[in-house]
Amino acid sequence: MREANHGGTGTSEGVAQGVGRTVSWGRRAQVHAQIVPGDASPVDVSVSGVRGTVVGMEITRMQPDGLVVSPAFSHVAVVPAGATTIYLGGQNGVDATGALVSDDVAEQAVRAVENASVALAAAGASLADVVQWSVLVVADADLGAAYGAIAPRLAQAGAVAGAPPLVTAARVVGLGVPGALIEVSAVAAVVPL
Repeated sequence: MREANHGGTGTSEGVAQGVGRTVSWGRRAQVHAQIVPGDASPVDVSVSGVRGTVVGMEITRMQPDGLVVSPAFSHVAVVPAGATTIYLGGQNGVDATGALVSDDVAEQAVRAVENASVALAAAGASLADVVQWSVLVVADADLGAAYGAIAPRLAQAGAVAGAPPLVTAARVVGLGVPGALIEVSAVAAVVPL
């Protein structure tokens, strides 16, 4: 067990985030809780003399009734307060020098996702932390080949996350990198441990 301290303030009611937990309280308070890392069960805590309950933080991805159910994407994601949001700019199928890895959309797609993974790792995240993907594919490129090449890796990341991320895809006339056939960007979120 480790001790987690988080100073949070509120007037009549409020919420403070601390070590993967949310503490609600009913007056101006400093949060002090004993939290077991990785344990998502509620924990009773004392908040400057006011008792409260700490509950696990998580990103919720939903496929609401009345909308198509797909193993490839969710429709709604709710990121809790206190999570770190990471914005990933457009990634193409280029190597470290900026040269296209191939003129094949499937190979470019694989490299674009690999580049996204490298960029996310630099920010302390992974593909499993992606909440939403935006995918741009040049109009005459084979969308099926591109998706087929990256689907297994994205499905694995979705399985780790518990549900697939949101996905927006669009066909475009062209991309900023000459010869690029696909570009991916993303929003990721990491909740505190």
